[in-house]
Amino acid sequence: MEGIHVEADASAFRDCFSLAWKNPYVLRLAFSAGIGGLLFGYDTGVISGALLYIRDDFKSVDRKTVLQESIVSMAVAGAIIGAAIGGWLNDRFGRRTAILIADFLFFIGAVVMASAPNPALLIVGRVFVGLGVGMASMTAPLYISEASPAKIRGALVSTNGFLITGGQFLSYLINLAFTKAPGTWRWMLGVAGIPALLQFILMLLLPESPRWLFRKGREEEAKTILRRIYSADEVEAEIQALKESVETEIREIGSSNKISIIELFKTKTVRRGLIAGVGLQVFQQFVGINTVMYYSPTIVQLAGIASNQTALLLSLVTAGLNTLGSIVSIYFIDRTGRKKLLIISLCGVIISLGLLSAVFHETTSHSPLVSPIETSHFTNYTCPDYSSARNSAAWDCMKCLKSSSPDCGFCASKADKLLPGACLILNDTTKDTCHVEKRLWYTRGCPSKYGWLALTGLALYIIFFSPGMGTVPWIVNSEIYPLRYRGVCGGIAATANWISNLIVAQSFLSLTQAIGTSWTFLIFGLISVVALIFVLIYVPETKGLPIEEVEKMLELRALHFKFWEKRPKTLEKSQAL
Repeated sequence: MEGIHVEADASAFRDCFSLAWKNPYVLRLAFSAGIGGLLFGYDTGVISGALLYIRDDFKSVDRKTVLQESIVSMAVAGAIIGAAIGGWLNDRFGRRTAILIADFLFFIGAVVMASAPNPALLIVGRVFVGLGVGMASMTAPLYISEASPAKIRGALVSTNGFLITGGQFLSYLINLAFTKAPGTWRWMLGVAGIPALLQFILMLLLPESPRWLFRKGREEEAKTILRRIYSADEVEAEIQALKESVETEIREIGSSNKISIIELFKTKTVRRGLIAGVGLQVFQQFVGINTVMYYSPTIVQLAGIASNQTALLLSLVTAGLNTLGSIVSIYFIDRTGRKKLLIISLCGVIISLGLLSAVFHETTSHSPLVSPIETSHFTNYTCPDYSSARNSAAWDCMKCLKSSSPDCGFCASKADKLLPGACLILNDTTKDTCHVEKRLWYTRGCPSKYGWLALTGLALYIIFFSPGMGTVPWIVNSEIYPLRYRGVCGGIAATANWISNLIVAQSFLSLTQAIGTSWTFLIFGLISVVALIFVLIYVPETKGLPIEEVEKMLELRALHFKFWEKRPKTLEKSQAL
């Protein structure tokens, strides 16, 4: 099979943006499909702020943590189903149709949530939104990948990652904007229907993926679209490569549309692609991104800042760094390559998690002591467990916060937050009394002189994670599978991502309570080391390769243990025209 080998270098980034005036059609395809990423990011970010106000409106939600967990996790459960169904929909009805269905589901979900009279209907709306997000999460990068010239494919698929992080950033802005508006959370959740409606209209005006059309025998339609995507000197060779790829596939397996799981794993190229693709999606979640994002308010407390508003502002900064990392990915993905970007990203993640683990260990083992004098200053508010403890002299802030019958908080010393403070019963009255005296009130983390290091660790984690592990797994999954299996394999990988997301989100708090935050971050760090070894061995470099050429590369490829894989010059020459 002959194909075009286009060397992706530093010029790929410039070429990507020169399309704005040279061939705006390709950019229009990418950004229209990428709105699915915006919806994905918005939904994952908006619920954290909205939940605070949902609890105010529905007292049953405020009293029952199971309802809070359901409101958050039902969207993830819906996304698992959406990603699984999305794979089949993509192969049967096309990429464009799958995006349109995802938009419809998301719009219905947004309307149901915004008008929900009770928690039950709110959860139903979250399920609809989840179904749409799951479908969009695997379809948008697939559509962009199949409608992009090889040289800039990575940069264009990275725009989907940029829009995911941009959606998260937008959700925090919307949360802040509607905090004082009547209906608060209804606006926060309902606004998501606007981009879904916009994408639905845009996608109606755009064509189906040319590679899917070719596979379905609609060659003339596919050729018309390819001629609008590729330059005149490249298009004929691209059409020929695609034609040969489809003809070879039909000769080998027939024209049947039915795909069995056994068939997937029997086909060497698919099996190798699935190992790399699914592995990357699982490791993306298991290196702890959602837990680091979730735990950011506690990290603020470690820095000596405990207000809710500051926590929301930090979330905005965190999301901003995430978005910045996605822009970095657009620049480097076709210049550095997928594999090298993953390796650099994971090395930075390992260092960041090591720093966070060390800071949390230092904080928990050297937190301020509890002073009997400071505590007795607040009459009738003393923590019962502290009062009845035999060795109360050994109590420190962490021991105070771990008290659970009832819960207790730490009121820092007025002179210096690092000096011995008071261990008091946890309620609004004691919190207000502590604040009246211009003292800091801690309920989750303790005062520490290393708080700024924790903030540094968090920032470094996001800066390293976002350009590599944040975007590359989606890019690799959009280009690594043979055409016939691309939809179903992308669905399997996206489903694995959402299941991993659910496992990590549900187990994190239990893990921190059982073994402590420091050990939890250390576990994520060790998983990141395993992820690095996995990338070195199992993930091939697909930079600059036409999609049809990736299959040939997987067929020839054997497992290797080299730390920095370079393509032999003989292979590069054979791939050239």
